[in-house]
Amino acid sequence: MELYRTVSFWSFTLCSAFVLSTPTDGQRQVVGPAQPIIAALGDDVILPCHLEPMADVQGKTVVWSKPDLKPDPLNPQRGVDYVHLYRNRKELPDRQIPLYSGRTSLFKDELKNGNISLKITNVTLEDHGRYKCFISRLNSKVNEAILQLIVVPSTVETSTTELPLNPGNLQTPDPLDKNLPKADDYSTLCVVIPLVVLLVFTLVAVCAYFLVRRSQQNNLPDKDAPQKKPLTV
Repeated sequence: MELYRTVSFWSFTLCSAFVLSTPTDGQRQVVGPAQPIIAALGDDVILPCHLEPMADVQGKTVVWSKPDLKPDPLNPQRGVDYVHLYRNRKELPDRQIPLYSGRTSLFKDELKNGNISLKITNVTLEDHGRYKCFISRLNSKVNEAILQLIVVPSTVETSTTELPLNPGNLQTPDPLDKNLPKADDYSTLCVVIPLVVLLVFTLVAVCAYFLVRRSQQNNLPDKDAPQKKPLTV
């Protein structure tokens, strides 16, 4: 009997510790990037969004939408269509905005890790704006995140069009890394190079001036030299 009570006590203690250490839906939250995502016209872009702490969302409903988009005035009962809709473990294109038809996708293999990032291919100017990623039935106070997508001409260099799937792999460059180019270096070169060119040009002009003056002085008659008198007969 004593052994039974001991085993029951420790079993209850271990189960309680496990339950307390396991995050509930109320402790989880949807997290998006703090900085705007920049994409070049015609490129592919990933809008990062994930659940933190990590949890399997394969059985959840994942919705990507544009919060600033208004309902169709010709069909107000339909409501607002979605950028991308995932429900019942499959993607549903029937309520998708026509602009995004065939251009959006989730990373289904990453849903088990709480990754609900959205990929948009062949970015257009109409894709510019705010996006909302949302997980329904999460029982959390933070079940959505808002992020900004900025579309720029293809001539502008961008470095944020492709982001790692795993948010934990995001790394910030070390500001002390000497191999990274600095903006101050380019500013210094822009000032130093014209000054060097101006200095060289000035030196060349001064040298040429003195050479010309010296040549002119050599060609002048010598006033101190004795003058030759004409011969008398």
